[in-house]
Amino acid sequence: MTISGKQLVAIFVDRVSQQWVVRDPEGNFWTVPSLENPWDHRQPLEWRDEMELEAVPGHYKDILGVPF
Repeated sequence: MTISGKQLVAIFVDRVSQQWVVRDPEGNFWTVPSLENPWDHRQPLEWRDEMELEAVPGHYKDILGVPF
């Protein structure tokens, strides 16, 4: 049995900044604002020690416009 090394998309919320965070299939993390077409306005995540990422259900990817 072979298991693919490809990661799935994951959606998080940073409880400190109340910012959406998305991990794409390549393993990159992005902050996604609460705007129209949010994925189009994503920015690379700048990690901070005080961040508290909490996983949220994957159906939020539609709200955030995540194309994966």
